[in-house]
Amino acid sequence: MKLRNITLGAASLCLVAGVSAPAVATGVEPSDSAPLVIGHRGAAGVAPENTLEAVKAGSQSGAEFIEIDVQLSKDGVPFIFHDGTPARTTNVEDVFPERANDPITSFTWDELQQLDAGSYFSGKFVGAKIPHFDDVPGALTGDTGVFIEIKDPVKSPGVEKVVADALANDEQWKALLEGGKIEVLGFDAASNERFAQLAPEVPLQQLTGTVPSAQELEHYATYADAFGTSYRGLDAAGAQRVKDAGLGLGVYTVNAPEAADEALALGVERITGDFPQQIDRHLDGQKVFPANNGVLISDAVNDVPGSDTTPENGEHVILENTSQRTIDVSGYLIRDAANNKLQIGEGYELAPGAKLRVYSGPGTNSDEAFYVDGAGVLNNDGDSLALWDAKGKLTDLFAN
Repeated sequence: MKLRNITLGAASLCLVAGVSAPAVATGVEPSDSAPLVIGHRGAAGVAPENTLEAVKAGSQSGAEFIEIDVQLSKDGVPFIFHDGTPARTTNVEDVFPERANDPITSFTWDELQQLDAGSYFSGKFVGAKIPHFDDVPGALTGDTGVFIEIKDPVKSPGVEKVVADALANDEQWKALLEGGKIEVLGFDAASNERFAQLAPEVPLQQLTGTVPSAQELEHYATYADAFGTSYRGLDAAGAQRVKDAGLGLGVYTVNAPEAADEALALGVERITGDFPQQIDRHLDGQKVFPANNGVLISDAVNDVPGSDTTPENGEHVILENTSQRTIDVSGYLIRDAANNKLQIGEGYELAPGAKLRVYSGPGTNSDEAFYVDGAGVLNNDGDSLALWDAKGKLTDLFAN
């Protein structure tokens, strides 16, 4: 595996030289030859997002960094969690039935620790807990760094100071910072500016859903070192505006090799995705799925006329057998980026060259179609999908 050089932050360079560090962030920089790979929410494609299990998976994936989201509990404890409510990724309906849609920040730390944050993903992770912010460094292996996203700071007042204080005073966080292994990021510009004032020595990244005007990017450059956006909306003109502003360029959430190639063609320097090991293999010129048996996701029809779950003709994913032998796909699982699942029933075999349409809604099963009869899962604007075989092995990635 090739090495991606990372420029050390000002603090570590000055530590080596034996002089005081200036209060200016140098930013985390990739080498000229390859982008940094960042595991999204740890490695959210293969483990329950923002758990220590996902942090470990991301850290062991070959990625240079993992990304986490930090919020504050009702009693001021920093914890790792993405969503605004606990409904999607915990068993809150079992533990606190009346509070499933309450703000996650309305729960005390003790209440958060009563939730199971792993079983939603699979039975393998039953009992996984919502981590404390300070538990993250201890879960890292090797030389992995951390991108710390300050999530929804309006609902976690004071979170910027909590993070800044931890980076300055906690020995493990401080060591990562001094080693050039920390970058703080967020969508809230006011929050980012507050953080920059509190900790100007910490590399900072401004996130937005699309690339803004040159004027706004120039303003970001007064307090941030880098800029990140969705790869789906990035074009050459937008990428150039970012570079003209003197900002590093990153994209999220890149979950397929083809998407990584598109980002690279635009000069992207940071690639964040749910499957860092697979993206890392692709960038290293290795086979992404060495044990793939030939069954691939060949297409996804996300936006159909009328309802996504129109009987017989709703949204669907198309599997194809590209091998020279018949393959039993019973029990195969298709999972989207939000962890919605489509699982194929028993008795489905694909002959060489055959295709199977897997529908999220209702319909009449046939040799060419299987209907999950669910509530609809695919994002109409495009989605990233993962295919797992009946033994739970990840075998393909797809993005449209």
